[in-house]
Amino acid sequence: MVDFQSRDTDDSEPADAEGEQGDESHEHEGREHDHSHEHDHSHHHDADIDALGVGVVTVSSSRSLDDDPSGDAIETAFESEGHEVVTRELVRDDYDRVQAVVNRLVGRDDVDAVVTTGGTGVTPDDRTVEAVRPLLEKRLPGFGELFRRLSFDDIGTRVVGTRALAGIADGVPVFCLPGSENAATLGAQDIIVPEAPHLAGLSQRADEADEE
Repeated sequence: MVDFQSRDTDDSEPADAEGEQGDESHEHEGREHDHSHEHDHSHHHDADIDALGVGVVTVSSSRSLDDDPSGDAIETAFESEGHEVVTRELVRDDYDRVQAVVNRLVGRDDVDAVVTTGGTGVTPDDRTVEAVRPLLEKRLPGFGELFRRLSFDDIGTRVVGTRALAGIADGVPVFCLPGSENAATLGAQDIIVPEAPHLAGLSQRADEADEE
């Protein structure tokens, strides 16, 4: 848990035979190359976790777990792909509370990924990014970049005020989404659910290697 601080040829070979031999060899080389590529691609996903245990955290001072459409959208996105949301929590917009909850969840054995929703804007009480960022040993800037790119079609230039964040904390991928239901649905369905199994598998494997 994070503490808060060139091949030879025979010249005697007839020209036609040599040409056939060359074509056959190139075909063989091509098949070998394609097979290798497929093997590498498959091997690259060997670490993927088939069924994730997910912790969902809603950051809000006005909602409840009974009235949490963003959290519901994230849970639905994961469970529709065979993953399990093992815990849902709601925490007020408070730096210490948000940091403590996320830190506790990444330390749970049954949690492979954490997703927060809310507190990523620019108002004075939006503190999720500030609270979570110190917990991240590795940051994933591509997440925020892709989220804003996809969001542009919906909200246009207002994406500049969206501070979606992701990274690895204690071997667990953590994703911070805005609080709107549309943003939570977009982020979860289009980015997090497709990529979290791979990221979680790789980060856990790296974490185990470090311990060895």
